Amino acid sequence: MDKKIYIIGHRNPDSDSIISAAAYAKLKQAQGYDNCSAVRAGKLTPQTEYIFDRFGVEPPEYLPDLVPKTQHYIYGEPVTVRGDVTVWEALEQMQKGGLRVMPVVDADGRYRCMLNYNIFAQYIITTINPNKKATFPVSINHLVKTLRAQSITLFDNEEVKRSPIIVAASYNKYFCTRLETQAAENAIIVMGDRWDLQEYSIRKKVRVLILSGGNTLAPGLVELANENHVSVISTPYDTSFTSMLVMYSAPVSEIGDNSVPLVYKTDTIKKIRVPLAKAPSRCLPVGDDEGKVVGVLFENDLIEEPNVEIIMVDHNEPAQAIEGIENYKILEVIDHHRLGNLSTKYPITFINKVVGATCTIITNLYREQLIPIEKKIASILLCGILADTLSLQSATTTNTDREAAEYLADITGLVIDELTRDMQKAANTTREMSAAEIVTLDMKKYTEKDSTYSVSQIETTTPDEMIFRGSELITALEEERAKNGQLFCALLVTDVTVLDSLLFITAKKDFLAQINFPRLEEGIYLLKDIVSRKKQLIPLLSELVEQAG
Repeated sequence: MDKKIYIIGHRNPDSDSIISAAAYAKLKQAQGYDNCSAVRAGKLTPQTEYIFDRFGVEPPEYLPDLVPKTQHYIYGEPVTVRGDVTVWEALEQMQKGGLRVMPVVDADGRYRCMLNYNIFAQYIITTINPNKKATFPVSINHLVKTLRAQSITLFDNEEVKRSPIIVAASYNKYFCTRLETQAAENAIIVMGDRWDLQEYSIRKKVRVLILSGGNTLAPGLVELANENHVSVISTPYDTSFTSMLVMYSAPVSEIGDNSVPLVYKTDTIKKIRVPLAKAPSRCLPVGDDEGKVVGVLFENDLIEEPNVEIIMVDHNEPAQAIEGIENYKILEVIDHHRLGNLSTKYPITFINKVVGATCTIITNLYREQLIPIEKKIASILLCGILADTLSLQSATTTNTDREAAEYLADITGLVIDELTRDMQKAANTTREMSAAEIVTLDMKKYTEKDSTYSVSQIETTTPDEMIFRGSELITALEEERAKNGQLFCALLVTDVTVLDSLLFITAKKDFLAQINFPRLEEGIYLLKDIVSRKKQLIPLLSELVEQAG
C-alpha cells in the first residue's frame, strides 16, 4: 500500500473536530496531496450527522484506533500468481521481478498457498527420488504451454492429475516392460522418432504422447490416437529438456507451501509476530476481510516507518488523540486549544490560533492559499464555526470567527440565525440517548501533574430534562471515573437559550469539597455565564487540581 496521510480530530469528536478534518482533507487534495484523507476517532453526534446529511457531504471514515497493524507496514500492490499457472511461468515471474516469494491465489484473488524457492527445491527433490516411482500433477494444457508444443490430438486436456513420466530411450523390450508395470492410461510418454513405439504406446492408451525434437506421428497413427483417446503433442525441445520441463508444468497450487498462514490487514503487529518468526521465508501474506491478498509482510518491514502519517486537527494533547498515534509521524497540527505535552522527532507545521473554532482556521487557510471553497464544504465549515462558538455567542468567539462566518454565509447563501436554530434542534436529541452515551458523547481527557480527568459537553434547550435525569448521569460519570482511575469526571450541560451551564461531576470527596459553585443537587452545580469548556471551565478546574495536588 502507498503511504497515506490521515487527517484526524480528537477522540469523541464534536462537529468542529470532524468538519475541520473533512474540510482540510479537501484543501490538501486541491493542493495535489491525493493521499490525504479525513478519518474520525469516534462516532458522529446527532448534530454532526445532521450537518453532513443536510449538505450531502460524506463523513470521514471511522477509525477505532491506530494500534500498529499489518496494513500499516506493506507498500505497493502485491505480486501474486494464480494457482492454475505452471511452475515454469511462476518461476520466470519471480526471477524477472526479483521476488523471493509469491502468494498463490485463486481466480478471485483469495489466498491458497505460498510459493518460494525452498518449497520448490523440496518438490524437485521429492519427485525425482530414484527410490520411488514419481508422479507429477499436471494437465495436458499445462504441458502444451510449457513445452510450447503443437497439439495433434487432445483429450481431457484441462484435467489435472498425477502421472508418471516414461522416456522411450531404451530397447523396445525394456520400454514395453516398464510401461506394463505402470498404469498405461495415466502415463506421460516422451519419445523422439521412435516410430515403432508410437503405435505401441497409442494402443496401450497412454494419457499423452509427447514427441520431442519437433517429430510428428507416423502415417495413419492420428486416426488411431483419436480412436484410443490418446493426446499427442509435438515439442521443438529435445528429449532430455522436454523431460525436465514436464516437472515444471505442474500448477503452482499443487506444490505451494500450505503451512504459511494468511494474516489479515487488521491484525495487530503483536498478534502476527510469532507466525512471522516461524514462516520459512520470514514473511507472511496479508489479506483483506474476504481473504484476498493485499500484500506481503516481511520481518524487515517492521523496522521501517509505517505507511501512515498524521495531521492532527482540533487537538494537540496525546491524551485526547486516537489510541496508538505515538507510533506514527505527525506532519502538522492545526488547533485552537491550550498547548499540551506533545513532542515529535521531526520539525512539523504547527498552527495554533486564539479563535473559537478550528473551522475558522481552515476557512482562512483556503483563503490564504487562494483556493476556492466548494459550496457544500463552505456550508459545513460555517456549521462547524457556529457549533463550536455557540452561534458566535461563546466567550471564545473572536472577530476572526465572526468575519469567517460572514464570509461563508455570503458564499453559501445560508442565513446564520436560521441555520443556528436548525442545528440546535438537531443537537437536542439527548432524551433518546442513554446516560452513558451522553457523558461520553464529546468527552475530552486532560492531564495535570499526576492527575487525569475528563470533561464532556453537550448543548441543549431543555436543561430541566438533564436535572431530572441527574442521578443516572451521576452514576454514569462515576462508572467512567472508576473505570479510568480519574481524579474526577464531569459533564458540562450548556443551555443555548440563556447561555448558562450545569456542571454534573463525580470526584473524590476532598476534591468535591473545593468546588464553590452554587449547588442545585448532589453533584450538580449551576454555572452562570459559563458556556465554554476550553476557555472558561477548564482553567477553573485546573486551579482546583493544582490545589488538590
